[in-house]
Amino acid sequence: MSTFFPSSKTIEPRWYLVDADGQVLGRLAARIAGVLRGKANPQFTPFMSTGEHVVVINAAKVRCTGQKLDGKLYHHFTGTPGGLKTRSLRERMAKDPERVVRDAVEGMLPKSRLGKQLGAKLKVYRGAEHPHAAQEPQPLSLAKARAAKAAH
Repeated sequence: MSTFFPSSKTIEPRWYLVDADGQVLGRLAARIAGVLRGKANPQFTPFMSTGEHVVVINAAKVRCTGQKLDGKLYHHFTGTPGGLKTRSLRERMAKDPERVVRDAVEGMLPKSRLGKQLGAKLKVYRGAEHPHAAQEPQPLSLAKARAAKAAH
């Protein structure tokens, strides 16, 4: 009997839909990163993408706990002298909430070619509309992880 090893021919891509309305940013990002990696998939292989795609809607309605809106700072260096740009989370959420959610998820993915492949399977939208209805994304419940923790 041989060990099963997934390949691109045997992996069937699945699409999930996540509603970020009222979700805490870090917990949402951790759950999405686990789904993108395929951790819950029985065919999980650490060094390859197992085919999960995630569509996040209502990114503008994500929550942040504590004083993070004003205290969390994002730095960007332009490469020129005096080119260090600093913005608070509140400023970034007002301008581009999709990028905030994407950065939070990509920060929890591997820093390699695999991480870039997985990041390409993440689609984030500010509102409730998305153009991926043809893929029939299944709703992904994030309350399951919290309910399991509360039971222990």
